[in-house]
Amino acid sequence: MDFTFTGDEDSYRRELRRFAAKVLAPHYQSDDKAAKLRPQLVADLASMGLTGLRIPERHGGQEASAVVAGMAAEEVAHGDFNAAYLIIVSALVSDILTRNATEEQQAAWLPPIASGEVVPAFCITEPGHGTDAAKLEMKAEPDGDGWRLTGEKTSITLGMSADVALVLARTGGPGARGVSAFWVELDDAYVSRAAFDDLGSRAIGRASLHFDGLPVPKDALVGGEGQGFVSVMQGFDYSRAIIGLACLGAAQVSLDEALQWSRDREAFGSPIGTFQGVAFPLAEQATYLRGARHVCYEALWRKDNEVEHSTEAAMAKFWAPKLAAETIHQCLLTFGHLGYSSESPVGQRLRDVIGLEIGDGTAQVSKLVIARNLLGRAYAP
Repeated sequence: MDFTFTGDEDSYRRELRRFAAKVLAPHYQSDDKAAKLRPQLVADLASMGLTGLRIPERHGGQEASAVVAGMAAEEVAHGDFNAAYLIIVSALVSDILTRNATEEQQAAWLPPIASGEVVPAFCITEPGHGTDAAKLEMKAEPDGDGWRLTGEKTSITLGMSADVALVLARTGGPGARGVSAFWVELDDAYVSRAAFDDLGSRAIGRASLHFDGLPVPKDALVGGEGQGFVSVMQGFDYSRAIIGLACLGAAQVSLDEALQWSRDREAFGSPIGTFQGVAFPLAEQATYLRGARHVCYEALWRKDNEVEHSTEAAMAKFWAPKLAAETIHQCLLTFGHLGYSSESPVGQRLRDVIGLEIGDGTAQVSKLVIARNLLGRAYAP
């Protein structure tokens, strides 16, 4: 067993840590207050190749492993948790397109994502269908040589700023086999957007998108008709482990700050770290973080080695965001009233990671996947 990164991977990790601290962290709180995606953030990530991590080199990307994509999300989240969303969404969308789009479609759609010229979104959730996505109702009706999309998508990450989107819509009968995927330009009069006023992660512009008969050409269909749901679901397993690592990155930087505070802050004539009531909770969180990190990286390693990884990815998705929220909360308590101030980034990190206890699959769904894989479908809920 080898629990170390390669020399190149470790060098890249350190480079990303410096980049996140120097370039991203200074804007983390101000971007949240502005509540919109800063264009320079996209450019900065693209300059480091972070928007094209999972895109083949022939299309301008890095063709990075799933492990490296997870590492990038973790390190970026040290400086700016919300910047990691651009890595997560770009990696998920790019992976789906690379596996299912034609070579001509990939050549047209992937290079602008890699360069940061366009920001992609992924549109699956609807007002009445989130977890039960196979029952989505958005229609894609034949129209001449193409289609027209009608319906609403909601809770769309980057929904207010995305230029393009992978959109799932119903082309056939009920169930998953009636769903197809389309590549859609969002800057269109047939598309309207409404921003959410969220508790956290305001910079990513979560939104509802209304499609009022948007015309799309026939070559916007990704994969075969009726294959959209299945092809898309295959990408979620590894992206959930990347999400886990982003949450752990925010938790780890909060823990590092709390440990330093425990050395610097004195009470009753001693550093507060000398008191068990302060030191032991931090030691516990450090232990849990290490365990969750191993689960995430195991899922990504299995993905890279074409080994079944749905169980590990589900474990990563329900555990890491929950643990991150618990760890950051403990760090806030360690700082006391300073941690509770809006001047500290700890409170914002707490608000931000809670969003991923909900988004991209709830803990209940993850546990259902794990239970079915452990027990067998006939013996599980």
